[in-house]
Amino acid sequence: MKRTDPIHVAVAETSVIVRSGLISVLKRLPDIPVQPVEIISMEGLHNCMQGHRPEVLIVNPGFGGWFNVDEFKATYPQTVIKCVSLLCSMTDSNLLKGYDETVGLYDDIETLNKKLVDLMHIGAEDDNENEQETLSQREKEIICCVVRGMTNKETAEKLFLSIHTVITHRRNIARKLQIHSPAGLTIYAIVNKLVELSEVKMNL
Repeated sequence: MKRTDPIHVAVAETSVIVRSGLISVLKRLPDIPVQPVEIISMEGLHNCMQGHRPEVLIVNPGFGGWFNVDEFKATYPQTVIKCVSLLCSMTDSNLLKGYDETVGLYDDIETLNKKLVDLMHIGAEDDNENEQETLSQREKEIICCVVRGMTNKETAEKLFLSIHTVITHRRNIARKLQIHSPAGLTIYAIVNKLVELSEVKMNL
C-alpha cells in the first residue's frame, strides 16, 4: 500500500463525543488519507462488513457488552482486517488479547498517525527510494531542531508535541537514516538543504 491510497477505517464506539472526536483526528493525519465510517451498534458493524469492508476496525473493547475479536475475525474469514482497541477507561488486559494495536484518549495525532502507518506497513515498498523522501515533514522539522542545538523539551514546546513523541520521532529518524549522532544529522541536514549553515549550532 502506498501513502496515497486511502485507508478505510471503521470506528465502533457508542459515545458520540469520543467517536466524532476520533474521526475528526483521523481525517487530519499528516501522512495518510483516511476514509472513516461511524459504527454505533453491532448490527451497524455487520452491515458495514458486508458493504464497506474496512481495512481497520477501531473498537471500544466494551462495544456491544464485550467485543470478542477472535469471534469477529472468525465470522469474516475472507476479510483481512486489523482490529485496534480504543481505550477510554481502565480495561482488563485479558480483554485486549487478539487486538493488533491499541489507541488511547491521550494519544496525540502524531502517535496515532505512526500507529496506523506501522500497522498497515505503509511506505514499505519505498525503502529503496531516496532516504529523504522516506522522512515525514514532522521528522524533517525535528532534524532542524536538533541541528540548531535544541533539547527534546525545547523541540516539543516549539512543535506542540509531547517529549515522548519527539523521542519516538528521533528513534525513527535514526532507524531510517542510520544516523545516530547530532553531528551526523547536521551533515545530513546541510547536504539535503534542510537548514542553512548559518542556522547550525556547532555539533560537528
